[in-house]
Amino acid sequence: MPLESIRELTQQAYKNGYGIGYFESWNLESLQGVLDAAEQTRSPIIIGFNGQFMSDPDRHAAENISWYGALGRAAAESTTVPCGFIFNECPEDEWVLQAVTSGFNLVMPADSGASHDDYMLRVKEITEYAHANDVAVEAEIDELPFGGGGDVVSDTVNHGIGVMTTNPNRVAEFVEATDVDLMAISVGNVHISLNGEMDLDLDRVAQIRDRVSVPLVLHGGTGISSRTLRQAVTMGVVKVNYGTYLKQRYLRAIRKALANDQANPHVLLGMGSRQDIMVVGRQAVRDAVLERIHLLGCCGKA
Repeated sequence: MPLESIRELTQQAYKNGYGIGYFESWNLESLQGVLDAAEQTRSPIIIGFNGQFMSDPDRHAAENISWYGALGRAAAESTTVPCGFIFNECPEDEWVLQAVTSGFNLVMPADSGASHDDYMLRVKEITEYAHANDVAVEAEIDELPFGGGGDVVSDTVNHGIGVMTTNPNRVAEFVEATDVDLMAISVGNVHISLNGEMDLDLDRVAQIRDRVSVPLVLHGGTGISSRTLRQAVTMGVVKVNYGTYLKQRYLRAIRKALANDQANPHVLLGMGSRQDIMVVGRQAVRDAVLERIHLLGCCGKA
């Protein structure tokens, strides 16, 4: 079916009291695994790729965003559940603008190094361009703290609320100035949480919900406690992002699959048997999505 508009996806989620999962992909089999789970549970879904990773100038092999756009769009249009498609968290505006015309129907400019005023101006300009092309925009004005992740992030987390918590008045002013479609909020959630779970600041979620009418988003779904996640969804959070734990499950399954003495490379790549690491990876992602998607209340809503 055609890509579902982000407005329709989020309006239905808010109206019916469920959340939509964005389960981030990085290759074909991870994308297949996400959609396998959505089909199995008859759940609306958002698929997509990480713009920060893809646009990183230090990436050893340059990426072509049009390939990813065509791949995701074809996958979305072949599924039988409502599906959106995001170019997620990219600090490079040129990449975000290219994503608008490459098949994505949701983009997220995100630049933690920019000043508030600079970021707001850039988001406003991107939103005007995106809306002219029937593409929605998500933004985030408060950078989430990070969980332990080696070279990628710091090894400690500020588990307090403090400056990392989204200010309701500030986010309301930002939405009014930019006309964005969705706002990601920082209310106790963290990026790249490798171990354990944290409770959300539900009082702050309620305060933000009272000040803004646009759909709210939680990044860092991997590290959010099930109890407070379910409560946040009932309070108006309509999109929850997952990424870290999908890659953890994928890598665990691939390493196990390669720990054998199979000499025929075709058995391990391309033949489609249970030993094929592409099949193994796809099923690992599917099963990982199935672990969490029910928490959002979206199963059976397609």
